[in-house]
Amino acid sequence: MSEKDALIQPDRGQKAIAIHLVDKGGLDEFRKGLNGVQRAALDAHRFAADGYDYAIMPDGEGWAVVSGVADAANLSSWCMAKLAENLPAGTYRRVGGEPGAALFGWITGQYRFERYLSQPAEEGPRVLLTGEVKAIETIAAEAEATLLVRDLVNTPAEDMGPAQIEAEAESLHKEFRTEIRVTRGDTLEHEYPMVHAVGRAASRAHAPRMVELEWGDPRHPRIAVVGKGVCFDSGGLDIKPGSGMLLMKKDMGGAAHALALARLIMQARLPVRLHLLIPTVENAIAGNAFRPGDILRSRAGISVEIGNTDAEGRLILGDALARAGEGKPELVIDFATLTGAARVALGPDLPALFTRDAATADALLAAGEACDDPCWRLPLHDGYREYLKSDIADINNAGTGGFAGSCTAALFLDRFVPKGIAWAHFDTFAWRPAAKPGRSKGGAALGLRAAWHMLRARYGETS
Repeated sequence: MSEKDALIQPDRGQKAIAIHLVDKGGLDEFRKGLNGVQRAALDAHRFAADGYDYAIMPDGEGWAVVSGVADAANLSSWCMAKLAENLPAGTYRRVGGEPGAALFGWITGQYRFERYLSQPAEEGPRVLLTGEVKAIETIAAEAEATLLVRDLVNTPAEDMGPAQIEAEAESLHKEFRTEIRVTRGDTLEHEYPMVHAVGRAASRAHAPRMVELEWGDPRHPRIAVVGKGVCFDSGGLDIKPGSGMLLMKKDMGGAAHALALARLIMQARLPVRLHLLIPTVENAIAGNAFRPGDILRSRAGISVEIGNTDAEGRLILGDALARAGEGKPELVIDFATLTGAARVALGPDLPALFTRDAATADALLAAGEACDDPCWRLPLHDGYREYLKSDIADINNAGTGGFAGSCTAALFLDRFVPKGIAWAHFDTFAWRPAAKPGRSKGGAALGLRAAWHMLRARYGETS
């Protein structure tokens, strides 16, 4: 994005509309510095410095904005996002300080998914000036990665099938000169049998595949990023009700997160050897669909009894995680819209985080809190492994008893990650059922910034 088109730009003293950020503790002092007309304008708005509350007041021959924030000294990513959504097009500047973290929400607050609208909104951008010039590129990259996730998840399955997921990876390959490998057809059935089994009932246009990218200096620490790419989930022969399919275009949200994180890693030239893996399928229904009771072999050699064809995401991830482990990475991170149980436990805002070690968990949780992308750790409780027992195979893909659904799904994945590798699993919703400032209704990146900030802190960036 050119500076001319950017929503955040360097402050070089351009003419701009003033924005005053005021918290409740500082409101009285702020009012003392206003003239009578300005105070009357705030009174007319009943402005009390509540969060996201804002008012317009006269300012010389023009006007200025006063907005309430929780803490004017410690801004959140979202505290100016409502302004970015609602103010007229123009150029703005915060008075008395820098926007800081609020730069992120200023960009994401202006997101609109308009691909299918015959008449998209014709409104100009709201540009925010900042003296923190070095932060512009970093914040813009994070925001663009977040918006990439939104775009991919919001796109209906007919236009976002396995071929389109492959095309997104191909775009990264061309931009960053990666190594790329796409496995399909008979080779897929041989090398990634569970990916093939889940996706084989789909039409030829939505045929299953495994997409892999490798990037970076092989001498650098090796990490793997894996994303669940179920582009539509009917439930298979254990078919979902119609209401359960309405949001299943978002079941490739894990792949969207993985693609976005890979872009951030490569864009920042993080000193790692990156291995991106996206198993991508459509879980469809046809005469050759896999069945309840089938026994699938896996890349890892583990036999899997199918207790439920609607627990398909863990199957394709199992093959991908096994492949990731073959490269002996020091860290594996996967993203998946894996279980409704995680949403029952944590709601739509918090991704469920599972890790093998406390250090990885602590780093991810701290990173998430610091960048307004909170996660919540759930346990890989060994006592629940018995729920996945099978009488005729090594493991069952569906837990029995109805308890701890997100935990048993994570324990299933744990079987396919070789021992001794640090592993983090995000069971993310990838969707926002209602809009909040800076966070539109629809596709959502949940856990992406937490993972990115952790990786950046752990590995640092090259100059």
